Amino acid sequence: MLEEYLKIFANLRTDKNRNRYPAATCHRAPHKPILLLSVMDLIEQGVITENFIEPSLDLLETFNTYISMVLPTGWKTNMAHPFPRLQRDGFWHRTVNPGYDAEHDYNVTTMTRLRKIYAGARMDDFLFHFMRDPETRTRLRAVLIDTYFAPELRPALLEQVSVNIAAFKLSKDLLKRIRQVPLWRTESGESDKIKKVRSQGFRKAIVQLYDHRCAFCGIKMLTPEGHTVVEAAHIRAWSESHDDRPTNGLALCKLCHWSFDEGLMSVGTIYEVLVSKRVRTEQN
Repeated sequence: MLEEYLKIFANLRTDKNRNRYPAATCHRAPHKPILLLSVMDLIEQGVITENFIEPSLDLLETFNTYISMVLPTGWKTNMAHPFPRLQRDGFWHRTVNPGYDAEHDYNVTTMTRLRKIYAGARMDDFLFHFMRDPETRTRLRAVLIDTYFAPELRPALLEQVSVNIAAFKLSKDLLKRIRQVPLWRTESGESDKIKKVRSQGFRKAIVQLYDHRCAFCGIKMLTPEGHTVVEAAHIRAWSESHDDRPTNGLALCKLCHWSFDEGLMSVGTIYEVLVSKRVRTEQN
């Protein structure tokens, strides 16, 4: 059975167009393999434990991370494209919401419409079993990366797999150790991979704690495609504090983050928002 799924993974029904898709994706649509890579990441993290795949925010964020690596900057796409269309490959079975026909192929291009029509999907039980087993999951993942992505991109994708897993574990660890000593004490010898894990893990923890809401202005904007207006900011700069504890973090929208870094906004000892007099000039 594993060999059958390896063959299916190597022959997914993907759009082939040299003018539309870059050489990095072997001139093929990367959406289906990236969705499957994302599902396997969440299985390895323990986020997906049952054979039912929901179009969740965790899955969206993982999918978006991979997409940004393989498609040119500014490319407009989302997980709504591959999620229902994987059914055509035989192992992915969609579950529709009440009022919709499970046999009908609806034209789905947005996450809003995807969630309206589909509750999620389940895989063949054998395939889900193989995805849960570390050894067979590694083989399935390798087929996807080696088949649909150029050789020069494959090491980066494999590294991102381990970054995703490590960052998830770090974010959970940070949330458990909110008031304990910093986990990171020095930048010396810090590899690019460790920086990615630390940055991604810190961001996950802070954004989760603040529920995607800016701590200064209170705005919360989260698109159906999984993009959020807030970023994770260090209260005391990392370069000075080496402190990634959540108590040294704030979720700030892009404008408030910039204002905070410029010294135009800050937070006081009793948690009040401070605004510099420099902001109150005639042109502002």
